[in-house]
Amino acid sequence: MHRSASRLTRILACAAVPVMLVVAGCSSDSGSKKEGGSSSSAPGAKKSVAAVAPAKFAELPDPCKAISTKTITSLVPKAKSKAGSPATSSDTSVRAGCSWNGLDDNGVKGSQYRWLDVGFTRFDSDQALGSGAKRAEDDFTKQLAKTRTAEGAKKLVEAPVSGIGEQATKVTYDLAKTGEDFKYATIVARTGNVVVTLTYNGAGYAGAKTPSGTDILKDAEKAAKEAVAAVSDTNATSVDKQSSPSASPSKSAKSSN
Repeated sequence: MHRSASRLTRILACAAVPVMLVVAGCSSDSGSKKEGGSSSSAPGAKKSVAAVAPAKFAELPDPCKAISTKTITSLVPKAKSKAGSPATSSDTSVRAGCSWNGLDDNGVKGSQYRWLDVGFTRFDSDQALGSGAKRAEDDFTKQLAKTRTAEGAKKLVEAPVSGIGEQATKVTYDLAKTGEDFKYATIVARTGNVVVTLTYNGAGYAGAKTPSGTDILKDAEKAAKEAVAAVSDTNATSVDKQSSPSASPSKSAKSSN
């Protein structure tokens, strides 16, 4: 009886060995699968989003000083104010404008009326909205669309202009108002992230001759070139001020002593 019990114990012990090996084998397989799974499911490197190009210009010029006094005197001979009338703006670093108008009274020979207006709009670069230059391109298109739809405009002609900013378009047309025939010329230009819109018009009153559309356009282009150049000049001056030291090394050394 005792011998049978010992034999049974040995049989059970031997039978238990394969079971343990199986369990161990399963555990080993499970571990290798988990490790393999974790490596295959590891997230890959995130795709980097290209940053938009920085805006070229950080400031706008004083709109009433963007066109020289000499040019204002030539285009608007009897301007009510040669200093101009600034447009209302909540932030002149983003949007600014100025206008001039005057009536040159020549007595019995009649009078010549002239009106000049210039507007600047600047766009910053934005990761969600795009670069300042691209946003300015979109606004350039919008400004042209507005000009094309001038109420009452006749003989409207549109064409590209070279030598004014990075892109520019001229729009000329005739418009009858206040009982007189007006000649209009609008130049829409873009330089970097800034859009410049300049409009010049004129009419003859009291029997005076209607100004030449060619002359009106020529003067408008001249003023537009000055306005665009003022954007670069203003920002160049701003950079120079920021880079110039507030005190020379010798003065700083003296003050420290």
